Amino acid sequence: MRVVLQRVKQASVTVGNDVVGKINHGLMLLVGITHEDTIEHIKYVADKVINLRIFEDEDGKMNHSLLDVEGEILSVSQFTLYGDCRKGRRPNFMSAAKPEQAEKLYDQFNTLLREQGITVETGKFGAMMDVSLVNHGPVSLIVESK
Repeated sequence: MRVVLQRVKQASVTVGNDVVGKINHGLMLLVGITHEDTIEHIKYVADKVINLRIFEDEDGKMNHSLLDVEGEILSVSQFTLYGDCRKGRRPNFMSAAKPEQAEKLYDQFNTLLREQGITVETGKFGAMMDVSLVNHGPVSLIVESK
């Protein structure tokens, strides 16, 4: 599992003309699932995402987690995170999980986050989406499963 995490002041995802997910202060997650991922990988990444100390304290140090600041999450499925660009001019997506497996694990990931009391908004799995965000910092990190 691979997640591109961005600390945001706000973020939204639109499908067609409809805003399907929108948050204020929190994290924007682009979530990629590979065919080798299991529930254990999902649990590991969910725990890492919500407990990373990347929000500033009163001294301006990154010392608070998403839980500490009561932030929200916008989670967007992103199979292209497993695009291999080493050969040729067209990415190879063979490492991305098949849609049936990926959607199930993606849903479980979002459920785990919600079970921690976090507001989680999502895009629409498999849809063409437009994502907007204001990256605060900017802070962008890549979190991967073991």
